[in-house]
Amino acid sequence: MTANTWLQFAVYIGVLVLLVKPLGGYMARVYQGERTFLDPVVKPVERLIYRLAGIDPAVEMNWKAYALAVIIFSVVGVIFLYILLRLQGLLPLNPQGFGAVSPALALNTAVSFVSNTNWQNYGGESTLSYLSQMLGLTVQNFVSAAAGMAILVAFIRALTRQQTANLGNFWVDMTRSTLYILLPLSFVVALILVSQGVVQTFAPYQSVNLLQPSSYQQIKTNANGVPVKDASGNPVMQTVPLTQQTIPLGPAASQIAIKQLGTNGGGFFGTNSAHPFENPTPLSNFVETLSIVLIPAALCYTFGKMVGDTRQGWAILAAMLAIFIFFLIWAAHFEQAGNPALTQLGVNQTPSALQAGGNMEGKEARFGIADSVLWETATTAASNGSVNSMLDAYTPLGGLAALVLMQFGEVVFGGAGSGLYGMLVFVIVAVFVAGLMVGRTPEYLGKKIEIFEMKMAALLILIMPITVLGLTALAVSIPAGTSSVFNPGPHGFSEILYAFTSMTNNNGSAFAGLNSNTSFYNLTGALAMLVGRFWLAIPTLALAGSLARKKKIPAGPGTLPTHRPLFIGWLIGVIVLVGALNFVPALALGPVAEQLIMIVK
Repeated sequence: MTANTWLQFAVYIGVLVLLVKPLGGYMARVYQGERTFLDPVVKPVERLIYRLAGIDPAVEMNWKAYALAVIIFSVVGVIFLYILLRLQGLLPLNPQGFGAVSPALALNTAVSFVSNTNWQNYGGESTLSYLSQMLGLTVQNFVSAAAGMAILVAFIRALTRQQTANLGNFWVDMTRSTLYILLPLSFVVALILVSQGVVQTFAPYQSVNLLQPSSYQQIKTNANGVPVKDASGNPVMQTVPLTQQTIPLGPAASQIAIKQLGTNGGGFFGTNSAHPFENPTPLSNFVETLSIVLIPAALCYTFGKMVGDTRQGWAILAAMLAIFIFFLIWAAHFEQAGNPALTQLGVNQTPSALQAGGNMEGKEARFGIADSVLWETATTAASNGSVNSMLDAYTPLGGLAALVLMQFGEVVFGGAGSGLYGMLVFVIVAVFVAGLMVGRTPEYLGKKIEIFEMKMAALLILIMPITVLGLTALAVSIPAGTSSVFNPGPHGFSEILYAFTSMTNNNGSAFAGLNSNTSFYNLTGALAMLVGRFWLAIPTLALAGSLARKKKIPAGPGTLPTHRPLFIGWLIGVIVLVGALNFVPALALGPVAEQLIMIVK
């Protein structure tokens, strides 16, 4: 690894850590109902929303009511977005005249954005109208992230309260998440992106003259569109001059800001943040990459403030950073080492003043390996899924880093809210196992961890791998799954494994190389995304309800300190062990086997 790479990584992590405390403290004040500097502007809007929606902010919910509200809101979101996509051709703000999205793709897309996955089986600039992008996708980017943050806040309240069934009000938590946190941050980030050249316009696509005109060959057709053939029955080819190019435009900056901050991912354009209209400069690249993990990291400090012990939040953040940095260095090492197959052919892939070096396939020359790997690690550590390079072109072990970070359960930062409540489940498991080892009833923040809590924790940990491995096994066993694979062997298996890992963990990134816009992958993908979001959210709220009813017990001599380096290391060990037990065999069949084949050849 080069000195430049180390410097970029250090600056990124340093800026992230510096922003954790101020943003995390601000979010704690928002959720605790304390006064903030935005109150004079936002408070009247908040009250108006409650009045129009008939919401009493003083009325709290138990875990069942809270979960029901989450489900009802999400179901309505799926239905609304599905209808919007199906009627797209009849609605305004559609300057390119795009028609209705097909039923299976519309369902997959609706579930994808409502579940905060943002998996895309389509090219944005060639499929969706401006209205669909704004009213459909951008709105869901805000509210799906806010829903995850609301569930986290309910879980935190369960740890701070005792002998109560109330976890707060979902509608209030989601409204405050949107108005006080996501909207202001998105406004700032969008302004920065626009200043760097990210497009934000309602103008139709523009046709421009090429600086270097060219031509291409195509089959000649008659007036009825029937191919013309010669006397031998062969198609007649004709040369077509190419003098113009269509430049896609649209209100992109506003969607890109929240897609990053809300750990939504996806992209306004098909090539995502590798597109110069989404990510034109090194500064825009840094801001977008930082935005991916900013809120999940800051929520760790929010957690510490709300439970009355900031050391607990710093400890969880330290565990996240340790895993993140390890895989960041891992991916950078294997990408900068280059392709083993090319090395055997005598190709010099060593970085120098004259060449970038390493495996530059699929990477933007504007960003190089360091920025590409940093984005890859951040987007899969967080439940984001946006990309600024082609992950399918990474070396097998470089791509393995992205797979493993998701297969840990998206708890290394993870989604906005969902990552931290997933990590807290691992904390509970770590505390329980440690308690068994010393023969003491385990407790966390004064709450005893007993049978019901462990049942819910086990359910939360096992649902994801069962879904991922089950759907992967189905896909590789039937023609509907294998017919979409363009790369045979271990790499094709990795593409399928990655797709279901990404969808079930609500990430949304892809190895590509897999034609997932088929009925099979659209429907099984929608199922995976629903399971990954709601079959985890509901047990989390059930766990929160159980913790809230418990009485707090004071810490004693046998209480396990959960803020010290020993526990941080133990927590990391539990996460890695669970991930290894679930996925090592599958990884051995995919990226590991592919790396070995490349070395042997």
